[in-house]
Amino acid sequence: MVDGYLLATVLLIFALGLYELFISRIDEAERSETASRVLVIRNLDDLKARLGKVVLMILIVTFFEHGVKMRFEHMLDLLYFAGGIALIGLALFLSHAAEHKVRATGDGRRVTGDG
Repeated sequence: MVDGYLLATVLLIFALGLYELFISRIDEAERSETASRVLVIRNLDDLKARLGKVVLMILIVTFFEHGVKMRFEHMLDLLYFAGGIALIGLALFLSHAAEHKVRATGDGRRVTGDG
């Protein structure tokens, strides 16, 4: 059920992102504080980043669905599963770090995040 919800989210973000990039701005999304963080797409890279995060969440849910069904017959199976969880944590950390990376402004100051 969660996979279907996340897939619907990918399709919705993709459709609204393409609409906003190529047709017109969505006024309601720009006025709303919560929707502006998700639905306001400024360029194609922004759309790719938002879609990439949702696809990553789909992969994580699928991994844990397989993990629940997995039979741990050997100690090495448990070690592989723990390694997969560590890699998921690393992927989430890197996606979060890429979002909040340090960027230089025009006057030489360095800011982080959205500010």
